[in-house]
Amino acid sequence: MAAPHQGNPGRTLALLALFVVLLGAWTFWPGQQHTPLLGLDLRGGTQITLSPVLDPGASGTITDDQLNQAVSIIRARVDGFGVAEASVTTQGSGNGASIIVAVPGTLSREQQQAISTTAKLDFRPVLQDASGSPAGPAPSASPKASTAPAPATSKAAAPKPTTSGNGGAVTGGLGAVAPAADPTPSPSPSPTTAAGGLLPPIQSPTDDAAFQAKYAALDCTAADALSGGKAVDPKQYLATCDQQGQVKYLLGPSSVLGTQITGASAAPPQQGIGGWQVNLTFNSDGAAAFLKTTTELSQKQPPQNQFGIVLDGLVVSAPSVTNPIPGGTAMITGSFTQESATALANVLKYGALPITLTASTAETVSASLGQDQLEAGLIAGGIGLLLVVIYLLFYYRALGIIATASLVVAGAITYGLFVVLGRQLGLSLSLASVAGAIVAIGITADSFIVYFERIRDEVREGRSLRTACDTGWARARRTILAADFVSFLAAALLFYVSVGNVRGFAFTLGLTTVVDVGVAFFFTRPLVAIVAQTRWFAAGSSWTGMSPARVGAIHSSEPDPPARPARRPAPVRLAKKES
Repeated sequence: MAAPHQGNPGRTLALLALFVVLLGAWTFWPGQQHTPLLGLDLRGGTQITLSPVLDPGASGTITDDQLNQAVSIIRARVDGFGVAEASVTTQGSGNGASIIVAVPGTLSREQQQAISTTAKLDFRPVLQDASGSPAGPAPSASPKASTAPAPATSKAAAPKPTTSGNGGAVTGGLGAVAPAADPTPSPSPSPTTAAGGLLPPIQSPTDDAAFQAKYAALDCTAADALSGGKAVDPKQYLATCDQQGQVKYLLGPSSVLGTQITGASAAPPQQGIGGWQVNLTFNSDGAAAFLKTTTELSQKQPPQNQFGIVLDGLVVSAPSVTNPIPGGTAMITGSFTQESATALANVLKYGALPITLTASTAETVSASLGQDQLEAGLIAGGIGLLLVVIYLLFYYRALGIIATASLVVAGAITYGLFVVLGRQLGLSLSLASVAGAIVAIGITADSFIVYFERIRDEVREGRSLRTACDTGWARARRTILAADFVSFLAAALLFYVSVGNVRGFAFTLGLTTVVDVGVAFFFTRPLVAIVAQTRWFAAGSSWTGMSPARVGAIHSSEPDPPARPARRPAPVRLAKKES
């Protein structure tokens, strides 16, 4: 049997070396973290307790389906931060249930707010805005509410706020970006359970003098003014603040509901101009309502050409409208950063929770396992790796050295990927993830054993070592690919159907399986091919681990000794019988 055609092993090793060098440079880049991120159980993190509350007017108790839907949406938000070994669980049932969100490390205020905020969305026309301080001018009278479009006040009756964190513009589809205000950035408030700040809605602000007085006295700089957590009737007027506490708004009844949004995503600047933007899509009902609203608002003067995006009773953004927007698609532009645009897109995308959630606590939690358990896991992995190396060296000898080098390369690549993915995707390693990496040692060693045993089979059948390395690889690679495919499929299914630490185990197992395939094809096989071409290895020394005598070859590759000539029988002599 002729040896199958093999590529240039030296070139293959050079390509792998280039990849390892680039990965190493990225891993140990100056000014960056050079170690993998650890999970919640190993380094601690932030824990937020959310209390679900039934909407006003609803009777009965909170069902398990409502809790499960809320957990699913919150987990989707948390996963939007990256593969971070986060935990979202429920505690208790019914009206006394709680949702516990635990995330490794320290969360930014934007991330805490995105997790704990109740995503009840609606779009409301802006009637007036003013400075968030209580010294802001009081609103002027507005006409009574009716079934007609939302009433509007005169331009003079709507003083421009001194600062705003909600400037921006909204345009339709992929149209040109309208000019946006230049807001002054402000830190987002921390979650709070204090009540107040959100005034009770009424049918018309002009019919209630107390309402006007409260709006004038509303202080958006107070901490309790930004707590939110209030259920708001979308058919009534609303006086509230923006999330930064810089601007207070008088808003009309809802024109578009958050449940009518079908998609939202953050997009980078177009052609490198401007800031980040948020793209929106609506269903058929939402598209019709949005077209009607933007048609009316585009004909008005600021601030009445704006609509407030209200989340949990607070204004997330108040973009202006320059023209009617048909088609059910729009984009919100302004002074967005990537983080703020992503946070707004996540809120809009997952903005229809079935129940109202209030953040009861937000605290820092310590590691449940800690450094001792991590060290114990690493020691266990080291002992297992040492035993595997001893076995490979004892049984396969020279080929065992190649297998050990392959394990080192696989470990270096895996470590680099852990560090890089931790930076880019937030990948955090829990103890379960470390266990997945330890299990991968056996999977990687199994690939070498399959290949080496195929070589032994070929030698046992009488082929030379050089030929056996080629033909053995042709047979072994199918087995290696089949075994690794099964492992990767199991890891992918486990990652898809599981949550929390189990997902971390599945992700690590799948990643190391891919690394195993790459190392087997781009390092182990080319290195064996190069060694097989040496005279010492081809001679079949016992130190190669593949000598014919050691593997029990049926036909020795050495020539048989020359046969001796057959001995001729001695002649028979007849003696004469004496008388």
